[in-house]
Amino acid sequence: MTNMAPAGAGPSTEVLMPAEWAAHERTWMALPPPNFTFGEEGDPALSEARQAWARVANILVRYEPVSLLVGTGQVETAAALLDPAIDIIETPLDDAWARDIGPTFVRDERSPTGLTAVDWVFNGWGAQEWASWDNDQQVAREIATLAGHPAHSSRLTMEGGGLQVDGEGTVLLTATVQLDPHRNPGWTREQVEAEVHARLGTNTAIWLPRGLTRDYDEFGTRGHVDLVAAFLRPGVVAVHTQTDPAHPDHEVSQEVTELLRNSVDARGRRLRVVELPAPETGVDAEGRPLDHSYVNHYVANGVVLLCAFDDPRDAVAAELLGRAYPGREIELIDARTIFANGGGIHCVTQQQPASRLRSAPCD
Repeated sequence: MTNMAPAGAGPSTEVLMPAEWAAHERTWMALPPPNFTFGEEGDPALSEARQAWARVANILVRYEPVSLLVGTGQVETAAALLDPAIDIIETPLDDAWARDIGPTFVRDERSPTGLTAVDWVFNGWGAQEWASWDNDQQVAREIATLAGHPAHSSRLTMEGGGLQVDGEGTVLLTATVQLDPHRNPGWTREQVEAEVHARLGTNTAIWLPRGLTRDYDEFGTRGHVDLVAAFLRPGVVAVHTQTDPAHPDHEVSQEVTELLRNSVDARGRRLRVVELPAPETGVDAEGRPLDHSYVNHYVANGVVLLCAFDDPRDAVAAELLGRAYPGREIELIDARTIFANGGGIHCVTQQQPASRLRSAPCD
């Protein structure tokens, strides 16, 4: 399941997606609109979701610029929740997962601005019955235009939560996402890799067999990698570690951990795995397994936004990530409402890296 680049091969010299810890120009987010999952306008659940998203944006803007998309007619609602420093942009929206509907920015020496936005095909996480995406499939190009960078369309159906890069040529993918017949029917693993490498400048793909168990429920993504594993730096990867043998994610995390420990990155390094223990609270009030994950954190300029769950292991995760990202503040943010709606802090944020044509003090 590991593909290693030929000896001496390296990432593209023209195009490369920087790692998340590289300097950012800004972060893009979107405020939850009324829809099937959040509820209608006036619904307390929608109000609670908006407050949860706003908490993330209000903390993040202390560290770097934030641009937030809001649905048509919702500017006043957003302004009442948000720090005035946040840039609010009105546009039609179907949902609020900026990681997935936004573009993937890459540094591109061929671009006059130094960056290119990759516009993946978006079809509602594999044409889910409950999802709408007429508006959201336009968002990547709209963000690229607002950011002032050219956009290139990919033929691959993909979301930003379905990939993780180390900035040195390695990308993590999940077989049940990129090879999902509802996303990319007929595509082979080799075809997916060729397209991903061409767009991101990577040359080595490490495939995880599956994602967390609840991610295959009705409102799941069918295995996004950003709940399961994330690079902390080149050669080092964090893995969601469910320590309860009775939890269905126990087997998942064991399988992923073993695979990654036996994987080699684009530079020929065997990966070192850092286990991030799952919260102690493993089930919800109805006894269903939770997929709360500290892996789903967001690294920005000078800060790590870490999901918190009012759990004893919040402090454990904060200590581990504090060691992984020296010099950055660790901001714990209650993410239970976000997870209840289908994702985490990483899922609601999308970085726009600093161009090589501009100063990049955090690289």
